[in-house]
Amino acid sequence: MSELHKFLFDGLPVRGMVVRLTDAWQDILARRASNTATGPYPPPVAELLGEMAAAAMLMQANIKFNGALILQVFGDGPVKVAVAEAKADLSVRATAKVVGDVAADARLPDLVNASNAGRCAITLDPKDKQPGQQPYQGVVPLFGDRGEKLERLSDVLQHYMLQSEQLDTTLVLAANDKVAAGLLIQRMPVKGEGNLEGTARSDRNQANEDQIGRNEDYNRISILASSLTREELLTLDVDTILHRLFWEEKLLRFEPHTGALGPRFACTCSRDRVAGMIRALGTEEAAEIVAERGDVEVGCDFCGRQYRFDAVDVVQLFMPAGDKLPASPVMQ
Repeated sequence: MSELHKFLFDGLPVRGMVVRLTDAWQDILARRASNTATGPYPPPVAELLGEMAAAAMLMQANIKFNGALILQVFGDGPVKVAVAEAKADLSVRATAKVVGDVAADARLPDLVNASNAGRCAITLDPKDKQPGQQPYQGVVPLFGDRGEKLERLSDVLQHYMLQSEQLDTTLVLAANDKVAAGLLIQRMPVKGEGNLEGTARSDRNQANEDQIGRNEDYNRISILASSLTREELLTLDVDTILHRLFWEEKLLRFEPHTGALGPRFACTCSRDRVAGMIRALGTEEAAEIVAERGDVEVGCDFCGRQYRFDAVDVVQLFMPAGDKLPASPVMQ
């Protein structure tokens, strides 16, 4: 069962989280594998996408944002774009578009950053937007301060968090075909909550910047966290992981999020949303598709559900509401 655990280091300005996506992650992979048009993800792509799903869940839970946190990686490798979305209710979904062959030993630069032009974007899309309010998005390159290609997604996100929140962050991520897991350790703000949600730099967070790399407690705990291996993160239970790493520290642990209140797969696609997409195409283009194919069929990349609109359905989409025929009770 998927689970999320939060904890604090008693008396120290350090917090942490561990997430293990099991059934939620297997559901995502199974839906992709059942898609006859694409087949399953190549293992290196599945590993990247699993790490992204775990990271998105950790970041969403860390900032307590009421909306969707969307993590995207895109560039010029065979993975044109990979997306993981986590919501405040801990639902998660993920997908990737793969074009061409993927080597069995492909790493992040091979997958999405062949010419060092790849990017990572984190978008915060509020659930209840105010009029005119736009989602906040931050974008960083997939290279370090010296232009070197970053080999791991965790390195990219640590760099992002340092820039966006002015806070030291340590991430350990891993995924296979059964589990997508992550450990997050972060120095707590000296004042304020950083600017991940779009607040500007100011004197309010200058104190946070001044502490970057200087807190001895955080540095010690970060070294311990970084010693966690991929195999340990994927195979050990959370209690064992925390004891293995921090047995000399006093942890204050919160009630874990599991079951119905824990991480789980969920997709927000719907027939109404797809109808809106078809309306956005315009009458002429929608009619051309119907003339060519006989209907309009749209598949959700996240969950695999197919939505079919026949010629009558498409005509009704563009009719005034008062002129529409009664909806058919049969779901297509």
